[in-house]
Amino acid sequence: MAKKVKKTAAEMSFLDHLEELRWLLVRSTIAIVIGGLVAYSFSDFIFDEIIFAPKSGDFITYRIFCDIATKYDLDKSFCMDELPFEIQSRTLDGQFSTDLWTAVTAGFILAFPFILWEFWKFIRPALYDNERKYAIAFLFSTSILFFLGVLFGYYLITPLSLNFLGNYRISSIVKNDIDLQSYISVIKTTAISCGLVFELPIVMYFLSKLGLVTATTMRNFRRYAYVIMLVIAAVVTPPDVVSQLIVTIPLVLLYEMSILIAARMNRTPKTS
Repeated sequence: MAKKVKKTAAEMSFLDHLEELRWLLVRSTIAIVIGGLVAYSFSDFIFDEIIFAPKSGDFITYRIFCDIATKYDLDKSFCMDELPFEIQSRTLDGQFSTDLWTAVTAGFILAFPFILWEFWKFIRPALYDNERKYAIAFLFSTSILFFLGVLFGYYLITPLSLNFLGNYRISSIVKNDIDLQSYISVIKTTAISCGLVFELPIVMYFLSKLGLVTATTMRNFRRYAYVIMLVIAAVVTPPDVVSQLIVTIPLVLLYEMSILIAARMNRTPKTS
């Protein structure tokens, strides 16, 4: 009889966790919706000044790269007035659905710190007492890394990708008329992906805490990681060393930071 009562208590504990997770998702969704409504009210500014800005040759990234190329006599593909393609909407609901989903994406970015806070509250009971006091540090550092990643993706990877893809030609016969949703997809996917990639040190912290990753493993994999980073940089940048280094250096710093975090976690004794 005692065993049966204990099993029921365990089941209730599991159900309580499911209920807490459900409310975490509900509150996070509400935060995204609120952020999306705020973004939707500023949709003109978001599209004209942010999303379509990288298409213009006057975009700050192109001007910086053009100045560098001119000064050091490098590839001058960034010295231009405008990218050589037109953006068009080819479906009846194309502009409406794009406006709607862009607002949702912006809402997710705006609500990210709140989502992190909800996630922290969910995992807090599983942490040690000396780890729970780092809630503010966790929220601040994770949010900063995410927003830095979004900015890195928007101001660096996005214009490099648009310049490469927009100028890529298989034949002079083919004209580039880019679909609106395809253009938007490149920008939002790049920004969100880079924001999540910049969370690598935080991910390594938890993986190291669980014993799934060690600093030794990451050091042994370092040479392959660097090659992957250089390949990515070579694909999205012009064929010059300066551009590739600008993309590669932040990725290398993130990887090295992750190694330091893993090393510290591997030698930190677990205390209750």
